[in-house]
Amino acid sequence: MEPKDLKKLLENRLQQEDRELTYDKKEDKLRVEDKTTGKGMSLGLKGLSAKYEERKEKLLDEVVHHVEETLKAMKETQELNGKENSIFPVIRSGSFASETETGVPFVFVEHTAETRIYFALDLGNSYRLIDQDWLEKEGWTKEALHEVSMFNLRGLSTEMKTDTVAGNTFYFLNTNDGYDASRILNDSLLERMAKEVKGELAVAVPHQDVLIFADIENERGYEALAQLTMHFFSSGLVPVTGLPFIYEDGKLEPIFIMAKNKPKK
Repeated sequence: MEPKDLKKLLENRLQQEDRELTYDKKEDKLRVEDKTTGKGMSLGLKGLSAKYEERKEKLLDEVVHHVEETLKAMKETQELNGKENSIFPVIRSGSFASETETGVPFVFVEHTAETRIYFALDLGNSYRLIDQDWLEKEGWTKEALHEVSMFNLRGLSTEMKTDTVAGNTFYFLNTNDGYDASRILNDSLLERMAKEVKGELAVAVPHQDVLIFADIENERGYEALAQLTMHFFSSGLVPVTGLPFIYEDGKLEPIFIMAKNKPKK
């Protein structure tokens, strides 16, 4: 589907009297703004149009829900103090925006060459990324934010589904709570998986709502992992990275998987 065609579908679903929708033809971006607050968000239509081919109405439903909840959250005044149990780390790609649309830096720390750790206040059906102004207003430090978020992360479910491909076992964590990929930051989970696997432990976070572990026991395992990771990466609403990682000695190293060749780190 062409971006202009997707634009029409989204406009039909998102148009309301209290909203202003504007289209940047050069960037293929549709901005949805609340007239009362002047706040809004922009949707990159190029990436979404490619995903639409596979997911159709389901993708539209997810995008519309995401926009509705984000605009709703922007109308409300949020506080960190008293809501410590609702603060979580959020994994994003290394190319994700480093500041808000108004130029305020987000609070984040580097994770790998491919990923960063941002922080969010969970709002139930959505969450809001924490920026520097908000952090300072509440009297928090980045260190305290990091510590609280990691503690909360360790309390999340780690239940997984498994599948076997050509003698290699794959584990999928997909609760759709917004923090599936973030569980890659749970060191005790990674250590547990490292002890359980028979071969080499690979980990992938292709998009926000899935974490994949792979017990690689033969060459076909690498190929299957590469295909799975790229499939999820291309279909996810919030993609993170199409490169899987090898986990060893407590470290994550990105790997480049070539067909019929063992990956290079």
